[in-house]
Amino acid sequence: MERLLSVVVSVYNEEEVLDAFYREVSRILGKVSWDYEILFVNDGSRDGSQEILDGLALRDKRVKVVSFSRNFGHEAAMIAGIDYSRGDGIICMDADLQHPPGCIPEILDRLEEGYQVVSMVRTRNESAGVVKNLASAAFYKVINLLSDAHFESNASDFFAVGRKAADVLRKSYRERVRFLRGYVQNVGFRQTVIEYEAGVRAAGKSKYSIRKLFRFSVNTILCFSNLPLKLGIYAGFLAGLMGFIVLVYTLLTRKGAPSGYATIVILNCFMFAVLFLIVGIIGEYISILFTELKDRPIYIVEDTTNVDEE
Repeated sequence: MERLLSVVVSVYNEEEVLDAFYREVSRILGKVSWDYEILFVNDGSRDGSQEILDGLALRDKRVKVVSFSRNFGHEAAMIAGIDYSRGDGIICMDADLQHPPGCIPEILDRLEEGYQVVSMVRTRNESAGVVKNLASAAFYKVINLLSDAHFESNASDFFAVGRKAADVLRKSYRERVRFLRGYVQNVGFRQTVIEYEAGVRAAGKSKYSIRKLFRFSVNTILCFSNLPLKLGIYAGFLAGLMGFIVLVYTLLTRKGAPSGYATIVILNCFMFAVLFLIVGIIGEYISILFTELKDRPIYIVEDTTNVDEE
């Protein structure tokens, strides 16, 4: 029986690259032994992306389109694509051609070998710039330090999962504050890694600003680690130790209360800084809990094209 591959593509204001992406992916998929479907998830695009996707779906029944009622974010788009996919293997990638379609045959080889998770790790991404590359490297170092789980450094939203792993993602890991590539690496099963160089963005610009990336990084760290909550214990111990040192210093040198105004100010500033840091961390955890307790949908689908067709 011929196996089916689902290629899931998150789309947000990508009208300039969709035709080029479709041509390149179709060219690569035409050479593989698997049957395939290309499932575009339109994440509330405000440009002409929807019209282009409708045209592609009209010309090619292998093109499926899931359209959101508004923008829910890249993470929501990817899990929606997995939810609607029918494939024995699923590849998630972006439409800007920075995730090279030429890697698809190698990914399929790994799936045929029995791997359920294929993580794609960037070795180079010149178009991201120095700041984003350094921030990405720092992010993985921090989260691996704080979390009990281990993440492949520079793993991207370009990955593949087999049917077993996809079924787990459909039924579990349904948090509203999400880190899908992290969930993929933590579902278990046989896993492997493929390295790739990110291509040059075909057109347009990245939808992730530094601010969005920072917020995303903070949420991810808090979702995968409870160590920040324990900072209060360590900070309290450190503040107490420093207070004891100042007390000993005062008794030995002044034989009474310290006369230095600067010493008092420094200690007060330090302890209040620690206090507000811990309160802020607790607030972030409460924010995540509040988001999950509201139990709002991860995404809302407005329309689909070719999805229900066999």
